[in-house]
Amino acid sequence: MKIVVIGGTGLIGSKVVERLRRQGHDVLAAAPSSGVNALTGEGLDEAMRGADIVVDVANSPSFEDRAVMDFFETSGHNLAMAEKKAGVKHHVALSVVGTGRDAFAASGYIRAKMVQEELIRATGIPYTIVHSTQFFEFLNGIAGDGGQAQDIPISTGLMQPIAAEDVADAVADYTLGAPVNGVVEIAGPESAPMAEWVRRFLAATGDARKVVADPKAPYFGAVLEPDTLLPGQGARLGKLDFKAWFDRSTFATKGATN
Repeated sequence: MKIVVIGGTGLIGSKVVERLRRQGHDVLAAAPSSGVNALTGEGLDEAMRGADIVVDVANSPSFEDRAVMDFFETSGHNLAMAEKKAGVKHHVALSVVGTGRDAFAASGYIRAKMVQEELIRATGIPYTIVHSTQFFEFLNGIAGDGGQAQDIPISTGLMQPIAAEDVADAVADYTLGAPVNGVVEIAGPESAPMAEWVRRFLAATGDARKVVADPKAPYFGAVLEPDTLLPGQGARLGKLDFKAWFDRSTFATKGATN
């Protein structure tokens, strides 16, 4: 079976490609570096030729509101046209838990993901949209978003982060399963306030900055309700908790685990 992974050289995409190849499938890791660009359309028709399944785990290189909307809107249209021409039978896309919730209305990134999802539903191609919670790998960026001051304001909204390894396992499984023509959710094994997750991460890496828990601190431009980032009942849960993830991460050399 031929499977095209859009964003196949990235954090999640490369892991998905590895898992699918291990199971004997013909997998194309599609990315601008390999001559396939969903944003410009370059190489798409050739990449899709003979494809049974397309997995889209690509992300916008810019999170600025207009740029991210242009990315998901344009790439979504380009993928739909190429997939219809090739007769693709299943489209799998990675998205975000909480997409469509009122608290995220202020987030340009989430508005763009909503457009991406609407385009997928409108194509008529059988699909599975995988809503994931934030990755443990994002904690460093979340801490960085607070600036380099000693006090970092971080949201108190609950978060249930998942390891990229568990995300890839789930995406690979859903890819090989029947299309659900709807949304499935994946999340990590434990929820806690975002501020607490960042506090754990800084302590584990030996970072002396102080986290200030602030209910009004924005995340991707949105002020979170307590449950904005949490999955509903029935979500698939990852196996790796924070310590198990951290111990095998590149951050482990920066400090002792907590």
